[in-house]
Amino acid sequence: MFRATTATLCQRMRILQPPSVSLSKVTSTNNRKENQHTVDSLYNLSVDIQKVRKFKSWVLSETSAYVSETADLLRDMGADVAVIATILENHPEAVLCRPQDVAAQRDLWISVCPNKRELIGIIEKFPASFFMLTHHDNQRANITYLQSLRLNKRIIGKLMASAPQSFSRPVERNKEVIHTLREIYLDLGGNEGNLRIWLQKLLSQNPYILLRPAEAWRDSLGFLREQGFTTEELLSLVSNLRASIAELQPDAMRHALAYIEDALDCSKDELKQIVISCPAILHFSLPTLVGRFQGLMDMGLTTVQVKETPNVLELTTNIVLYRIQKLASYGYDVRCGSLDVIVGTKKDFEMTYGRLHLRQLRPLFNPVAPLRSAEE
Repeated sequence: MFRATTATLCQRMRILQPPSVSLSKVTSTNNRKENQHTVDSLYNLSVDIQKVRKFKSWVLSETSAYVSETADLLRDMGADVAVIATILENHPEAVLCRPQDVAAQRDLWISVCPNKRELIGIIEKFPASFFMLTHHDNQRANITYLQSLRLNKRIIGKLMASAPQSFSRPVERNKEVIHTLREIYLDLGGNEGNLRIWLQKLLSQNPYILLRPAEAWRDSLGFLREQGFTTEELLSLVSNLRASIAELQPDAMRHALAYIEDALDCSKDELKQIVISCPAILHFSLPTLVGRFQGLMDMGLTTVQVKETPNVLELTTNIVLYRIQKLASYGYDVRCGSLDVIVGTKKDFEMTYGRLHLRQLRPLFNPVAPLRSAEE
């Protein structure tokens, strides 16, 4: 009994011991001896060493590390103990960056962040973006260029956090994309005075927009122009599809449009209106479109209903089925009415069936019916 109790206590003590007294000092993945100073320093900062060993064990084996210096820099920016631990757990390679390089990166990011508190929030969410210290000159040049366009500071910061590759490459490539976007916007009837607002909208909605080759924009728009879309309609499509329009392949769009035209038995003009109402059709693969349309038909819906509300194709078959069944429980048969009640976001749909539920609970008031007294 005593021996068993002693063994249990020893096991518990081994768990509670800091990593410096652990018997294993060799990482399991690369068989290199851990830098004990790095391990101890991270442990003292409340970093989960086991998590680091599991995902980034090689960091613990590097001979040079700047754990305390990195923590001091983060602390100086307003990070508390918990935030510092979170950042170093999720991106432990940050401790391998030289302090002077991190300080220079901090100064660069501060130029597009309103304050240090917001910068720490970005670092906590996108540590890999902040600690990408290569191509520092390219980063600075790209920031300067985007600032020259009078873009909102927060949008530039969001771009740096979400798509750091855009800032690591030469500024000339981003200039080419922006120039192409400007040409497209003006060619489609946009106003020079509204260009900055339009660009900001595109960049904020899709931070990867600068990574799309300029040629891809021209190819996609060229194909859509051949389909008879007017400049105003093309501008609307670009604004709705954002950067994803540069990902569209003419052949894939051709197959998708041909299928929709045949499945819904519509004219060219009707097809254009369907695409304008549901631009997502353009980037759905043919198997996806076929599966969703066939699923709607199997549920008893009609091609006329789909033609009138084409954005029902944006929903998966399972979501449509769930919503139809939900409405049926309130006595509403979608097959006999408009599909507008089932499209939209989850929040939109909840509001719709919520109204139907209330209508079901509340008796209709007849203003001409005689009032009954309590005695009757």
